Amino acid sequence: MDRIRLVNMTFYGYHGVSTAEKETGRRFQVDCELAVDLAEAGKTDRLMNTIDYSAVYDLIADIVQNTSFSLLEGLAGTLAMRILEVFPVVEVTVRVRKMVPPISGYVDYIEVEVTRRQTTPEKLLPPQNDHE
Repeated sequence: MDRIRLVNMTFYGYHGVSTAEKETGRRFQVDCELAVDLAEAGKTDRLMNTIDYSAVYDLIADIVQNTSFSLLEGLAGTLAMRILEVFPVVEVTVRVRKMVPPISGYVDYIEVEVTRRQTTPEKLLPPQNDHE
């Protein structure tokens, strides 16, 4: 299976359990890996035969910046679910990192990773025989 990766997207969001995190916000990084058959896109060199990764970025940015979750698990799970709903991908892996976690020790970040598979096969890219 082929992969498209969006790596280290950085956003400011208001996610966390504490009131302070929800009020002041934090910096978050998101990685998104899309499993999709890219053979036809490679043959045709046409956007219609692949995933528009700028649209994937816009969806992720909107959710991270304009919603609020208590848990990274909720944010990552919602991102994965929405990507599967909107884009014709076989599988998606999302990693969400909280860059300044509210813990009493030093750590670079806290990361949650979720992987979800498409359960509606008719949403996948249809094979294209048009090589114009």
